[in-house]
Amino acid sequence: MRIRRKDIKEINLMRDAGRLVAETFAFLAPHIQPGATLRDLDHLAETFIHSRGASSLYKGYRGSSRRHPPFPGVICASVNNEICHGLPNGRHLQQGDIIGIDIGLRLRDYCGDACVTFAVGQPTTEAQRLLDVTQASLAAGIAAAQSGSHLHDIGAAIQAYAEDRGMSVVREWGGHGIGRQLHEPPSVSHTRMPDRGPLLLPGMVFTIEPMINLGQPEWKLLEDGWTVVTADGSLSAQFEHTVAITRNGAEILTRL
Repeated sequence: MRIRRKDIKEINLMRDAGRLVAETFAFLAPHIQPGATLRDLDHLAETFIHSRGASSLYKGYRGSSRRHPPFPGVICASVNNEICHGLPNGRHLQQGDIIGIDIGLRLRDYCGDACVTFAVGQPTTEAQRLLDVTQASLAAGIAAAQSGSHLHDIGAAIQAYAEDRGMSVVREWGGHGIGRQLHEPPSVSHTRMPDRGPLLLPGMVFTIEPMINLGQPEWKLLEDGWTVVTADGSLSAQFEHTVAITRNGAEILTRL
C-alpha cells in the first residue's frame, strides 16, 4: 500500500500530539509505585488526556475485526512477561516488577503513540539490563531511519544490537505508519528482512517500537484476546517513539 507523506502542517500537528503523549508519561511516572493498580494508572492517564482536549485511541478499539473484544482501557499495561497489549485491570504492582505502558491519543485529528517500560521500585540487575538494551535498541533503530536509507534497515539495526547482547527480538509485532489514523502503511519490522524495503523519504511518519525478550522470541496470546506474553515466561520490555523522516534524520515526535 502507498505510504502517504505528511506536509509541514501535518507534522506540526503530530508533534503537538506526540508531545502530549510524552507529557502523559511524565504525569504518570510518580504514580508507578508498588501497590498501585493498573486500573488506577489507566484512570489517571484518561483524566489527564481528556483535560488537555485529547481523546484515547485505544479505549474501545477492536483491531481489524468487529468480532474482537474492545480494548477496555486508555493505556496498555504489560507487566513482566507480558510483551504488549496488557489489560489495565485491578492488578497491583509489586516491588521489582517492570511495566510497559503504551499510550495512544488523538489531538486535533492527529495521532500520537509511544511506549515506555518502567521499573517499579528497585529493579533486579537482569531487569535493568533488559530495559537498557531495549531502550538502546530503539535508539539504534531511530539512528538507522535516515532519508535515503531503506525501511528494513531499521529492523536490521535493532536485531543486531539486541542479539549481540544475548537478547531476542519479537518478530511478529512491529511498528506502523501513523497520521490521522493509528495504523497506516508501512509496517515496520524490528528484525532483518529478505529485502531492504521501500526508500525512506522526508514526510514519512511511523512508529518504531521494539519488543525485546530476555529469553526466546516466541509468544502466545492469552484468552482475553489481547495480552501477548512470552512463551517461555521470560521478561519482556518495549520502548516506542513516533518519528518523522526529515532531510536531517529522524525527528522524534513523542518527547518533551
